[in-house]
Amino acid sequence: MSKGTVVLAYSGGLDTSCILVWLKEQGYDVIAFLANIGQSEDFDAARKKAENLGAKKVFIDDLRAEFVTDFIWPAVQANAIYEDRYLLGTSIARPCIARRQVEIARREGAQFVSHGATGKGNDQIRFELTCYALYPEVKVISPWRIPEFYNSFKGRKDLMEYAEKHGIPVPVTPKAPWSMDANLMHISYESGILENPKTHAPGDLYLMTKNPEDSPSTSDVLEIQFKNGVPVKVTNMTDGHSKDSALDIFSYLNEIGGKHGVGRIDIVENRFIGMKSRGIYETPGGTILLKAHLDIETFTMDKEVRRIKQGLGVRISELIYNGFWYSPEGEYLRHCIAKSQENVEGKVQLSVFKGQVYILGRESPKSLYNEELVSNSPLYPGLTRVKIMRLNVNFVPVRLYCAFSHSFNRVSLVFPHNEKF
Repeated sequence: MSKGTVVLAYSGGLDTSCILVWLKEQGYDVIAFLANIGQSEDFDAARKKAENLGAKKVFIDDLRAEFVTDFIWPAVQANAIYEDRYLLGTSIARPCIARRQVEIARREGAQFVSHGATGKGNDQIRFELTCYALYPEVKVISPWRIPEFYNSFKGRKDLMEYAEKHGIPVPVTPKAPWSMDANLMHISYESGILENPKTHAPGDLYLMTKNPEDSPSTSDVLEIQFKNGVPVKVTNMTDGHSKDSALDIFSYLNEIGGKHGVGRIDIVENRFIGMKSRGIYETPGGTILLKAHLDIETFTMDKEVRRIKQGLGVRISELIYNGFWYSPEGEYLRHCIAKSQENVEGKVQLSVFKGQVYILGRESPKSLYNEELVSNSPLYPGLTRVKIMRLNVNFVPVRLYCAFSHSFNRVSLVFPHNEKF
């Protein structure tokens, strides 16, 4: 008799294939769910593999567009970056996957969900907190925290032997001496030879970006247009190509950034469970957008609002990293940040070249920059000029903000040209 139905977050790899068979051995009916979030994968082969291993049903859902609009764009608005360097590519992908996983579980009447995340990593927290937030009644089966499972599989050799015994296809190519996780946002590399923090990453590790030394000798000049703090169009000023859908914009920025070797980092970070880990990341499109968004945001946002918003960005980055995307505080911060982005609108021109992003210029109909005020022309003599500048510095941003904001559309403010001191 079946113990119930479990929806397994399935990758098609050795670990989750073994988990699928093991769950069936424990008496569960297994639904395999594979999310397309931009990774290189033979999805048809993965479907056939899961079916051959006994999956009751197999769902393969293309989540790329919603991954960009619902997860990457809010991270861009927040300038989300963990511990000053990590752009959270894995962290924002997990709630995207888990959200669809619990949707399938609800629709199929499944009482359980499962994943292949290990007991030492962050992903177990990200998956499970999302599942519990969106489906409180669900039960999570985490094999790598179940003694009967992890005592049977103490290494890759045990997994391979189990696979051979149960007819699970095993990889025919040698495994790279590190682990890798890829999605539209980035590729991450860790473990294996990378666990020694002083070991240099071999050149053939990187799959998403060229070595900056081998990148083109001419730059690509891009213009990125923002509305409400998210990109709505990118135009290559060098060759005229343009993209205006969310998925196409981000994919194109990945292409250009990857071509020029943008977005490589090698860091040691603090995991949620307390241990430090070494990670190497390639995030070309995300790196370009961080630079561009910071520029247009500073150009259009009030100084004091931005000071507060910077703190919110740090806090939401920690929440995202730790798996609290779907939490009261996470939702509250996203609402606050979205509010701050209402006037973050305009165009940023930048150059992408040899691993770097160089800002060239910007323009906006909602700019708080006053060219006349910052000019060196001797408009006012002596002390009078200083006093008026002080007033203007404090008054102009408020005046412009009120002019742009729907909340103050009935307020009429007069610029004090004739103010006497």
